[in-house]
Amino acid sequence: MTNTSGLKTTGAERSPAPVVFFLSNSTGITAETLGNTLLTQFPGHRFERRTIPFITTAEEARRIVHTIDGLAATGPRPIVFSTAVNRDIRAILSQSKGHFVDLYDAHIAQLESALQATASGEAGKAHGVGDAIRYQSRMTAVEYAMEHDDGQSIRALSRAALILIAPSRCGKTPTAMYLALQHGILAANFPLIEEDFSRQSLPDPLLPHIHKCFGLTSLPVRLNQIRQERRPGTTYASLAQCSYELRNAEEMYRSNGVPYMNSASMSVEEISATILQRMQLSH
Repeated sequence: MTNTSGLKTTGAERSPAPVVFFLSNSTGITAETLGNTLLTQFPGHRFERRTIPFITTAEEARRIVHTIDGLAATGPRPIVFSTAVNRDIRAILSQSKGHFVDLYDAHIAQLESALQATASGEAGKAHGVGDAIRYQSRMTAVEYAMEHDDGQSIRALSRAALILIAPSRCGKTPTAMYLALQHGILAANFPLIEEDFSRQSLPDPLLPHIHKCFGLTSLPVRLNQIRQERRPGTTYASLAQCSYELRNAEEMYRSNGVPYMNSASMSVEEISATILQRMQLSH
């Protein structure tokens, strides 16, 4: 079949993308994370995503149901992921004409049975400040990661649970920040520079802390692409320079007994999970 421009189209191109709703009494982060994880199992499908957080009243819930029902009447039935913990609001949302996936109710009854207790039904526990101690530890870790980003400070390195090392643009900063914000890990990060490569030794401030170090590497072509976006046409971004730095970094990791991994095709979540496991960091 052809479209108005005379080009052939597939069924997937002709069909409108279903709307996916992520609904929550709180930030919506959990609904997005779990819902999107499930959606990744359907790589050939397109989705229009809408997150609606802080649904706190029955009136708001009914307005959302009205929107979902309107879309269901005129196109593909929306997919609805919900982590609403308020029972009344959850009951209203579940009456929509979308494909309702209740990410909360599906498991809470099992936990209530296992713990012989009733769930509190309070929103915001996962990403709010309900656990003040855990929240403060994460904020402290974020401040530490910012101060110790890219070797800016060597103050209080003894407090670090982890020190990430790598050539420039291998993912040190986003990984350190993710570990801080999500897990409360005190993480510093240091770049490896020409001086380090020429003497095949870690930066001097890190020598007393080798047991805390973890190295990142990449693929030369991938690192070249990233650096070209930042400083196109420079020696720093050239494929030869990227290959040189990565080769020497890996030799340095091996000679100093520093565990390392290739981050080229991994998300920051995957990198962080691997580091937590390999370094046996509790969180």
